[in-house]
Amino acid sequence: MSKNVLLSFTGNKQIDTEIKLTGSKSECNRALVISALSKGSVSVENLSVAADTVTLNKVLNELGGKSLEFGSDSQPSTPNSQLKTVDIGPAGTAMRFLTAFLAIQDGKFFLTGTERMKQRPIGILVEALKSIGGNISYEENEGFPPLQILGPFKQTSKNVKIKGDISSQYISALLMIAPSLPLGLTLEIEGELTSKPYVEMTLTMLEQVGIRNDWNENTITIEPQTFNSAKLYVEPDWSAASYWYSIAALADEASIFLPGLNGYSLQGDSKITEIMANFGITSQFKNGGVYLKKEPKQIERKIFDLKECPDLAQTIVVICAALGHDATFTGLETLKIKETNRVLALQTELAKIGVKFIEKNLSYKLDCSGLHFPEKITISTYEDHRMAMAFAPLALKIKQVEIEEKQVVEKSYPYFWDDLEKAGFSIA
Repeated sequence: MSKNVLLSFTGNKQIDTEIKLTGSKSECNRALVISALSKGSVSVENLSVAADTVTLNKVLNELGGKSLEFGSDSQPSTPNSQLKTVDIGPAGTAMRFLTAFLAIQDGKFFLTGTERMKQRPIGILVEALKSIGGNISYEENEGFPPLQILGPFKQTSKNVKIKGDISSQYISALLMIAPSLPLGLTLEIEGELTSKPYVEMTLTMLEQVGIRNDWNENTITIEPQTFNSAKLYVEPDWSAASYWYSIAALADEASIFLPGLNGYSLQGDSKITEIMANFGITSQFKNGGVYLKKEPKQIERKIFDLKECPDLAQTIVVICAALGHDATFTGLETLKIKETNRVLALQTELAKIGVKFIEKNLSYKLDCSGLHFPEKITISTYEDHRMAMAFAPLALKIKQVEIEEKQVVEKSYPYFWDDLEKAGFSIA
């Protein structure tokens, strides 16, 4: 991953376009795991083409002995007595979801990923699984991948506690396997729940396939149940939509239509509609999608709490920085354990336009007093897809924006550069 991309935007900064987005990575990854757990009772429509989803789909198909829809490099099923290596590369969601999924299978697995994946903590989820009977061990460093997971699973308890201020994917991973457990699961969330919409998404999708739950205060209980025959339709990706809101905010004029999105989404990142209203970007739902339009507006909001949608953080921070808006951000506790340390990455890259991103206790403040736009800027991505896409709209403010590691966007939005060209950006 080394080829860079050079962005520019010449002429009037007026964006008028229609962009069809891929399916939501968050919804699709959950749907694929639910489908696998249902043993074919649940099918999935509008599959995402994001690399993370392609990876997860491939692994689940191979484990199920099915033929793959992409490529012809499938592996034959491995006898249960042999250790099967499952390499998910940089796919963080796949690592979390497969840790729980593989823990209840009969086989023996070595679950691994990239070097960066080996630095991302998994211990909280592993210890939760071990507390109910999972046979999992750390193969290199305590609390981190790679993992050895040995079946068959013998459940010893149905009660598990897990912190709420860590990745919600740990919680979702446990909830998805809950109906398949012999005793079911009673999950107690300790402390405040971060990224609550993602847990609600998981439970709603389970309800759509017949799985009932009881969520009482900080405890979620799911009894052993059978999945109904059903189809899960994956909505387009609101996380991808957020970059078009950013483009609208930094353009002089903007009218953008994103088909397929609705105002009643399961995705927490649909909160972008509310957040961007502060920047004069209106969202009108009609004709089977959402129309974004830029209206004149003075930005007044000074504090943004992103605990329910941390994947929007880079986008919103960069918008505020580019507009010279000294905002404060909270709810960013999980940013340091993402694809990269996103706090440090933002601090480093924003400094290139003279903006400081200052950490104080659990809040982060922008100081835009030194904001300036050079003729050209080169943005490092740190193998993080969201760094590339959050900074790309700066081409509306800077003559030339070079983004390192062009292919990094394949993780969630493979057609991002093509869509920018469609909207009038020059790509080299």
